[in-house]
This record gives sequence, C-alpha cells and structure tokens, in this order.
Amino acid sequence: MASPPRSPQPAELEISRQSRILAALSKKVIDLDELRMLAAQGVPDGAGVRSTVWKLLLSYLPNDRALWEQELAKKRSQYEAFKDEFLTNTVGGNSAAGGSEGHGGGNAEHVENGFLDRSEIAQDDHPLSLGKTSEWNQFAEYSEIIEQVDRDVKRTHPDMHFFCGDSSFAKSNQDSLRNILIIFAKLNAGIRYVQGMNEILAPLFFVFRNDPDYKNSNFAEADSFFCFVELLSGLRDNFCQKLDNSAVGIRGTLSKLMQLLKKYDGELQHHLEITTEVNPQFYAFRWITLLLTQEFNFADTIHIWDTLLSDPDGPQETLLRICCAMLILVRKRLLAGDFTSNLKLLQSYPPTNIGHLLYVANKLQ
Repeated sequence: MASPPRSPQPAELEISRQSRILAALSKKVIDLDELRMLAAQGVPDGAGVRSTVWKLLLSYLPNDRALWEQELAKKRSQYEAFKDEFLTNTVGGNSAAGGSEGHGGGNAEHVENGFLDRSEIAQDDHPLSLGKTSEWNQFAEYSEIIEQVDRDVKRTHPDMHFFCGDSSFAKSNQDSLRNILIIFAKLNAGIRYVQGMNEILAPLFFVFRNDPDYKNSNFAEADSFFCFVELLSGLRDNFCQKLDNSAVGIRGTLSKLMQLLKKYDGELQHHLEITTEVNPQFYAFRWITLLLTQEFNFADTIHIWDTLLSDPDGPQETLLRICCAMLILVRKRLLAGDFTSNLKLLQSYPPTNIGHLLYVANKLQ
C-alpha cells in the first residue's frame, strides 16, 4: 500500500519560495504582480534578495533590469547633490557631522556649529522677527528640527549594535539616518520632521546596508532616502498635523480600523470602545504611524514589512488588516479585561507567531 504524500517541511518551503523569487528577479522585465504575490508571503533572508525586492516594490528600481544601472547612478548622484545643498557648509566647506560614504551632516541654509552666516542675512531682518521668511526664524525652527532628529536617532533600536554603541560602524549608520531625516525635512516643508520617522527609516536602511553586494551597501544612504520618501508618500496624511482631525488624517485612519473590527468582530469592537472605553488613540496611533516597528522584534518587523510593501496600493490597507488581526488574536483576553488590563495588553503586545498573524490578516480581505 502506497504511503500518503509527505507534506513539505518549513525549510523546504523556504527554499522553494527563495528559488521562485530568484527566478522572478532574473527575468529581463520583472512581473511586479508576481513579485508582490511572492513577497507578500515573506522574502527569505540572505543573498541580498530582500534589498532588491524592496527597491522594486517601492518603485525605486524600474521593472526593466536593463535600466537599473543608469537609474541607480542618476538617483545616487541626485542624493549627493541634496547633501551638498543641505548638509555642507557654504562658507567654510566643512560639514557638521561625519559619516560613511564621505557623509556630510547636519547643516542647511548656511548653519555651522549652531551659527548662522551673517552674510546671508538681510540687514532689515531682525533676530526677534517671527516672519516666516525671516532667516532668524527659519534658523531657529531648523535648529529645533536638528536637535529632535539627533535625539531620536540616538534612541533608534538601542538593543542593536548596528544602530547603537561606540563602534565607528554604528556611528556611521547613525550619521546616515540623521542625514536622510534632515534632508527630508528640508525638502518637505509641509511636514518637516515628525518624531518617530527614524523608526520607519531604520528597517529600510538596515536591509540596504546589509546587502552583501558592496556596490549596493555602499550606497545604502542614498537608496534608503528615496525609498523612505516613496514609503512616506502613501502615509504622509498620518504625519500632517493639519489633517489630524480630518477623514484622511490619523483620526480618520483610526476610525477605519474600528470599522474594520466591527465588521469582523462586533462584540470585541463594542467591548473595547463602549464597555471599557479603550480609545484606539491610546494604542493603535503608535501601531499605525510607526508601521508596527515598536510592537515586535526587529526580525518580525522585517517579515511584516515584506507583506506591507507588497500592497500595490500602498501599505495603509494591509496595515489596518494586520492591526485588526492583532486585536482578534487576543480577543479572549480583551473580552475578559477592563480598561487598565486591556490598555496594558495593547500597549505592550504579547509575542506572537507572525506567520499566523499575517494569515489571519489576509483572511480579512
């Protein structure tokens, strides 16, 4: 009697998925729909696969492989121009921060070591002027941004030697994060820098900096900048303070999460919002604005991001499904809990099987 067919083991499935992704990446013109479908199930670690996949998913690389070299050279050159414009002192030629890749740091609009170049200031521009066009006012605002970026960068994943510590490698990585965030703030005056953006940048930079191909890892800063801009373009309404209370701002997004929960588990939604009065603002604000980077360990975050970045319409809808699945997976504890215990649980989400979480989230489509 023939024995029943053996189910493939997890390691075999991982190898199979990796071979399928490698095959998809080897095509002259990459089928992005196929790549998204494969990546949504998780990109295998190693061989620099994730670095390439994420760049494709974020439209940084064109799907025509023949254009990659030309496009990368153009973007990396453009980033160097941004650094020259926003980070390099125009008078002394020195930069305010060191770093890898000849990284300059920290000053734009003629700021060096906290001082504004007087030659750039109009004679009728008084230091106490509050006018938006005042060089003094812009300098003060910019100094505050640099200080906030500095504080946040130093707090980025303090448990990881990659980001934190006294090594020159960690310090150069911090410089790169700092450079990217300051340039972003200068180029996006409507948003500038919002606390927590460093946490969204960190996974991108980590993946690109760890690409085994030094031709890519050496340009992790430039590549991360453009992918960060693309990622935030679909999320910028969550960071725009003027839209906080609008339908497209963060409150509107939190409302969508509760509507989704009500659709799939009305009892849980009622218990959370009505019975125990646990406002989603208290826990899901962080989940959504920081793309779950603070709720799971770094490796699990990377896995979740494979799925988030695979959504052709941007990560928002997939993110809401994952957040909804997080609530459903702890429903028994939530239904048995009061305001205090439920808030504690959701503000410090318990360890969970990420594969199962993503499976449940996928079922909510």
